Amino acid sequence: MKSLFHGAAAIAVCFAFSSVASAATPRDTLIRAAFLTHDKAEALTLVNAAYAETRTTLAQAPGDREAKLQQALAIGYRGQLNRALGDAKAAHAALVSLAASAPQDAEAQIALAGWHLTAVGDLGNFLARSVLGASRSVGLATLDQAVALGGNHAFFPGYAALIRIKLNSSDVATALKLAQRSVADAATTPTDRVVQQRAARLIPLLQGGNGAGASQLAAQLLPFGTVK
Repeated sequence: MKSLFHGAAAIAVCFAFSSVASAATPRDTLIRAAFLTHDKAEALTLVNAAYAETRTTLAQAPGDREAKLQQALAIGYRGQLNRALGDAKAAHAALVSLAASAPQDAEAQIALAGWHLTAVGDLGNFLARSVLGASRSVGLATLDQAVALGGNHAFFPGYAALIRIKLNSSDVATALKLAQRSVADAATTPTDRVVQQRAARLIPLLQGGNGAGASQLAAQLLPFGTVK
């Protein structure tokens, strides 16, 4: 079993995947930590740096929504890396608040969906619910909402394909449809391009009916999938 807090920390995947060379914002830094770092200590250093920057921003502009979102992600990632239940729950509360305050915000919705579904995938339904308050049904409903809100951006169906097949290796048809949609959709942002590429890697396995192989690959392609 993975870390008890992996589900809380892997909330969301990336919201903008910037260049590897430069991590100028908390968003960039968190993406680097979650997707481009293989060492736990290095990942934690990056997460803490991003969190510190969001604190500075929010001290000056308490209503800054971007800083609030990135701070919620940083707290969740820190919870996973440190196995801290308090951080896991704090991240969940922050994401619930952000999603409720802007129901049409696809990023907030997919962050909350990812929190629930990764927790369920790592811990199972019972532990995820009893320890973290995570729910498979809430996660799936929120994920579908985020995909609908995301328009033709490749990121949203691509992430949905990855998390769904990780969660349920027999859900090949749904994951394949989402991955194919991601490949066909617009890739106008760094996030779209990176997640689109990752979703594309699932397609041959899904087309061959290899749900187990696709599930294992998706686990590696999602946040912190290669951190040791």
